Amino acid sequence: MFDFHGTDLDDWVAALTQTAALIELGALALCGLAAWVLAVLLRRTLGSNLTSSIMFGRRIVDGVLFPLLLLCLAYAARALLLGRVPLAVFKIALPVLIALLVIRLGVKVLHAAFSETPLVRLLERSISWLAWLAMVLWVSGLLPLLLEQLDQITWKMGGARMSVRTLIEGGLTAGAVLIFTLWISAAIETRLLRSATGGELSLRKAASNATRALLMFVGLLMALSAVGIDLTALSVLGGAIGVGVGFGLQKLAANYVSGFVILAERSMRIGDNVRVDNFEGIVMQINARYTVIRSLAGRESIVPNELLITTRVENLSLADSRVWLHTVVSVAYDSDVDQVMHLLKEAAVNQERVLREPAPSVNLAAFGADGLEFKVGFWIADPENGSDNLKSLINLAILKALRDNRIEIPYPQRVVHTRDVAANPAS
Repeated sequence: MFDFHGTDLDDWVAALTQTAALIELGALALCGLAAWVLAVLLRRTLGSNLTSSIMFGRRIVDGVLFPLLLLCLAYAARALLLGRVPLAVFKIALPVLIALLVIRLGVKVLHAAFSETPLVRLLERSISWLAWLAMVLWVSGLLPLLLEQLDQITWKMGGARMSVRTLIEGGLTAGAVLIFTLWISAAIETRLLRSATGGELSLRKAASNATRALLMFVGLLMALSAVGIDLTALSVLGGAIGVGVGFGLQKLAANYVSGFVILAERSMRIGDNVRVDNFEGIVMQINARYTVIRSLAGRESIVPNELLITTRVENLSLADSRVWLHTVVSVAYDSDVDQVMHLLKEAAVNQERVLREPAPSVNLAAFGADGLEFKVGFWIADPENGSDNLKSLINLAILKALRDNRIEIPYPQRVVHTRDVAANPAS
C-alpha cells in the first residue's frame, strides 16, 4: 500500500522500472504454474467427479482452489523476496489476487446454491464491483482514510453506538457468513444426492432441504450478530411470527410441513408418474413448499404440497412402474371370434414397449349396437414415454390386420322414421 499523492507513489513507479520488477514477475509466474500443478494433482487424487465443484471448477483455473493456492504461494514468495529486492509488483498483485478470490468464491457459491436468475446475476455483479473497488482503495492507500471518515458518522440505536463503518463492516461480515453457509449446504446437498435414485433420492432430498434450512437459519443469526443487532430482541419478532403463522400463514406453514412429510414418507418420489386433480405427469421436483409435475405434453404444474397430503393422488408407479392400458375395437357380428382375438393379441404383442409378462389380454367386452366390442389390454413399463403414441401404433396394426383378413369394422347403424306431414295437418 502506498500514498496515492505522496512520494511513496513515485518510489513505487520507480521500482517498477528496475530489474527487480522482472524478478517479481518471474516469481509470480512460477507461483501461478505451481498453483495450477497442485490443483491438477489434487483433482486427480480426489477423483474426477470433482471437476465441476466449487473448489476445482471445470477447467481448474475457473475454480476457487487455483486463486487460493496462487494467493498463498504469492505471500510465500513475497516473504522470501522481502528485504532482498525492492517490492513493487507484489504491492498490487496481492490485492488483485484477493479480489479475484473473493469474486470467484461468491460467484461459484451462488451458482451452486441457486438457479440462474436476474437477482443472482445482480448479486454477482455487486460482489465483483465491491471487490474491485476495495482493491483499488487498498492499493491507492485511500481505504484507511475512507474508513476513518466513515467512522465519524455515528448515531445511537438503543444503548449501542453505531457508525457507517461498523454498519458496512457488519454487512460484509454477514455476507461472508451467508456465502460460507451456502457453500457448506451446497457441498452437503451434492454429496447427499450423488448417485441417489427413487425413494433414496427423495429421502436424501428431504435431509438436504432440512440441512440447508438449518444452516441458513444459523448463518442468519450469526450475520445479525455481526451487524450488531441484539438477538434478544428477536424474541418479540418470534412471537409475532408465531401469531402470524397461527392466523394468516396457516396455508404456507402447512405446505412446508407437508413437503417434509412427503419426502420423509416417500409416498411420492422424484420420477413417479402421478395424477393429481385430473392432471397427469411425472414428478420433477419436490421442494419444501410445492411440487413440480411435468406432463408428457411439456406443461408443468406447480402443486402446493398440502394438496398432495389432503386430496386423493394416483401414483401410477409407487410400488411398480408398470401401467395397464387398453383400447376398444368393434367388428361385425358375423366375424370369426377366435380369429379376431388372435389378430388383436398379435397386434399388441408385436409392439416392443408392450410387456410379454403379464401378456396382453383380449376380451369380448360387450355386444354393441353395431357389432362385437373387444377390449385389448396390455402392460407397459415406461409410461414416461407416452401412452397415446403406443395406442396409435396398436390401433394402426389392428386396422391393417383386420383389413388384410377381410374382417368388417361395422359402421354405426341407425333406423330413421319419417312422417308424412300432409297426412297430419295439425302438425
